[in-house]
Amino acid sequence: MTTFQLDKAHSSITFQVRHMMISKAKGEFTNFDVDVQGDVNELESLNVKVTVDAASIDTKNADRDNHLRSADFFDVENYPTITFVSDSVRKRSDTEYEVTGQLTIRGVTRTETFKVEYNGQVKNPLTGGITVGFDVEGTINREDYGLVWNVALETGGFLVGKEVKLNASFEFALS
Repeated sequence: MTTFQLDKAHSSITFQVRHMMISKAKGEFTNFDVDVQGDVNELESLNVKVTVDAASIDTKNADRDNHLRSADFFDVENYPTITFVSDSVRKRSDTEYEVTGQLTIRGVTRTETFKVEYNGQVKNPLTGGITVGFDVEGTINREDYGLVWNVALETGGFLVGKEVKLNASFEFALS
C-alpha cells in the first residue's frame, strides 16, 4: 500500500463555462483535499476521494463569486462541500485512465467519468522522495446538480452555459 500525500502548492482544480454564448468564464476552487488509497504500481487499485470547499470558488470577480456561493448556484450555506468518490479506475493506455465515481454537488449525487492522465514518477530533488502527478479532465452538466439559475439573452441563448469543463492537476509525495 502506497501513502499519497497531496502537494497542495502544486495541485489545482479549475473550471470553465460559456458566458453569454460568446466567451468562457473561468475559475478555480482554492481549498480542496484528495485522499488516495492503493498501490501506485497498480493504478487500477486506487480509491480516490476528492473533497472541495464550495465556498473557496474564485473567478477573480468578487460579485460573481458571491453569486456563485448563493442559493442560485452552490448554496454553500446548506451544501458546504462538493465530493467525488471513485467507484473504479480503468486503464485505457500506458498513461491514460478513466475514473468513474459518485460526484455530489448541492446534495445531488450522480455517476460521472473523468479522463485521467498519469504523468509518471520522479525523484524530487528537493525532498529526495518520489513524486507522482495526474491530470484530470471532464465535462458535467451543471443543471443535473440543481445549478439551474440563468437569464435568457435577447439575441437567443442564455447567459450561462449548461456544460462545465473541469480540469485538475494533482501532485503527490509518496511514502
